[in-house]
Amino acid sequence: MLESVLVANRGEIALRVIRTVRRMGIRAIAVFSEADADLPFTAEADAAVLLGPPPPASSYLNAAAVLEAARKTGARAIHPGYGFLAENAAFAAAVLAAGLTWVGPQPAAIEQMSDKVSARNLMERAGVPVAAGSSEPVTDIGAAIADAGRIGYPVMIKAVAGGGGIGMSVAADEDQLRAGFQTARSRAERFFGQPQILVERYVPSARHVEVQILGLSDGRIVALGERDCSVQRRHQKVAEETPSPGVTPQLRAALLAAAVRAGEAIGYQGAGTVELLVDSVSGDFMFLEMNTRLQVEHPVTELVTGIDLVEQQLLIADGGPVSFDPRSVSPQGHAVELRIYAEDPRRFLPSPGTITGWQQPSGPHIRVDAGYAAGNTVTPHYDPLLAKLCVHGRDRDEALERARQAVSAFQITGVRTNLPFHAELLASSEFASGHYDTSVVARLRP
Repeated sequence: MLESVLVANRGEIALRVIRTVRRMGIRAIAVFSEADADLPFTAEADAAVLLGPPPPASSYLNAAAVLEAARKTGARAIHPGYGFLAENAAFAAAVLAAGLTWVGPQPAAIEQMSDKVSARNLMERAGVPVAAGSSEPVTDIGAAIADAGRIGYPVMIKAVAGGGGIGMSVAADEDQLRAGFQTARSRAERFFGQPQILVERYVPSARHVEVQILGLSDGRIVALGERDCSVQRRHQKVAEETPSPGVTPQLRAALLAAAVRAGEAIGYQGAGTVELLVDSVSGDFMFLEMNTRLQVEHPVTELVTGIDLVEQQLLIADGGPVSFDPRSVSPQGHAVELRIYAEDPRRFLPSPGTITGWQQPSGPHIRVDAGYAAGNTVTPHYDPLLAKLCVHGRDRDEALERARQAVSAFQITGVRTNLPFHAELLASSEFASGHYDTSVVARLRP
């Protein structure tokens, strides 16, 4: 068994990983920036190492500093969480070259899925449905216009690299394509260092549904159910639930089978997520991308399956069997996750500052993965995610009612949060009905 694990991340995901690592009797090592010295995750680790100044490039994205911290503390493995270095194939390879265990998929799998164009081409060859789109990365507006003409408007413009909705927009005609293409290129260059673009068919009435997979040590791929991630602002997820209220048993079986094929196509190992778009009018689905890491929304899958995904990541990385029977996964009930951000609840702009009060809900069927506490400062250096409020119920109605009560009981002062937005979402007839799509937030915030 692994003796020690360095968690190369911050905030709520670092704390969440550290708690499972310690529960398994493994030494947990944290790394932190100067801005995060007082956050809860540093206190719960068995050891904590300062990486550098607050800017990510000088701390959490500084691969050399992370590896040096592992060397100094005697860490035997590195868990990257999500974001930062989690999907950096070069970093994963450097971890392995240093003789350490990488708690994630093989560098080659990360590399294959990091380019959206090559990923969709690979998935198409594996028999996974894909939307009509660019077969090669687009580097000039002429090629983009040609692709859009072949695909048909409206189209989605995406950065080939990266994620988080950065460099993404919809174009209904050539004028919008020209404007969106230039914006997407500049943002892709700035955030990911790669200006290449993908042009893809846009589905107006779509649900964003993803499948959690685990690639086991013996080569099998197991699907642990789907999550609906259609509640989004600026193409970024805000709330998730499982099972998806927009997926029939027949469609679910097809989605899970496609996700297994996707994992098998690249010999995937560890936790990963196959993201799909479901046309709510036709019922057709298509591959979007694959996230070669743990997802922010993984707790809802854990709540309905009873499976600790971080524990499985560690067991698989160590070459052993998982702690559950892969042949008898049977999700029970319904779970919802609400992402609590330090942001203006109407315009969704970040709201940094010092948290003066923090009172979170507790009790049966409620889980809060928090990265902050009263007295901590939310800085502008990082994503303003404060916590994830997760609830579980016997069915969707019970889960939503528990979510409403939990949101009402969650009190944070000193910074603005999107808790009022979540109260509105849970009160909206569209969301309550389950018949919503990726435009639901735009309708709540016209």
